[in-house]
Amino acid sequence: MTVRRVVPNVQSEAVQESREFYGLLGFEEVMNHGWIMTLASPSSPTAQISFMAGDRTAPVTPDMSVEVDDVDAAYAAVRESGAEIVHPLQDEEWGVRRFFVRDPNGLVINVLGHR
Repeated sequence: MTVRRVVPNVQSEAVQESREFYGLLGFEEVMNHGWIMTLASPSSPTAQISFMAGDRTAPVTPDMSVEVDDVDAAYAAVRESGAEIVHPLQDEEWGVRRFFVRDPNGLVINVLGHR
């Protein structure tokens, strides 16, 4: 399994202010669904940060997103390990397949793959 990118998710109501602030550091908006906005570096597109008021289809807001090349294999490995699945594996209308798992530090990780 290959990790494609890791993105911190910041729970925030200050989306516009965050866009402006991180724009000063060279980030540009690459996705905005209204409830989540992702900024990326134009020179290094996998360097990203997301801001969300709350997750639209899950019971909690994840602390981090990890994109992998095979989300089904990741899900199987995590389930087999006995880690706590916080949100089940499912396909989302915006083109990702994902699940949430709690890491040993208590952080909620959104593990996803694009369809």
